[in-house]
Amino acid sequence: MAAESTGARIGKSVLIRGEVKGSEELYVDGQVEGTIQLSESRLTIGPNAVLAADVTARDVLVMGRIQGNIVAQGRVELRAGCQVDGDIRAQRLAIEDNAIFRGKVDLTQVAAKPAEAPRAPETPADSAGGGAA
Repeated sequence: MAAESTGARIGKSVLIRGEVKGSEELYVDGQVEGTIQLSESRLTIGPNAVLAADVTARDVLVMGRIQGNIVAQGRVELRAGCQVDGDIRAQRLAIEDNAIFRGKVDLTQVAAKPAEAPRAPETPADSAGGGAA
């Protein structure tokens, strides 16, 4: 079962140019130029990784270098020694000492909106933008 939980791996001698998509965890320790989309999974950018890519994942852990934007539905973690040049949008962000980050941060709640009170249906007069009484 240990092999199942580790997910896919891109080794440090591998260079990928293009689009990487998947639905399992991914560990990148090589080079990726393009985009990485793992909307349901965790992405780990290893210490030897060099990415020129925009990244979308559930959670992102950065130990290497990335030039590109990071979008996560959950948490982004920047470890000591990493370098990020790009914007980050996530629910949570953790930055360790000695991590290098250049960009903007947008910490937003992506969770479902609270239920709104039911609204009265629009009448034709309301939607016509006409008469005020």
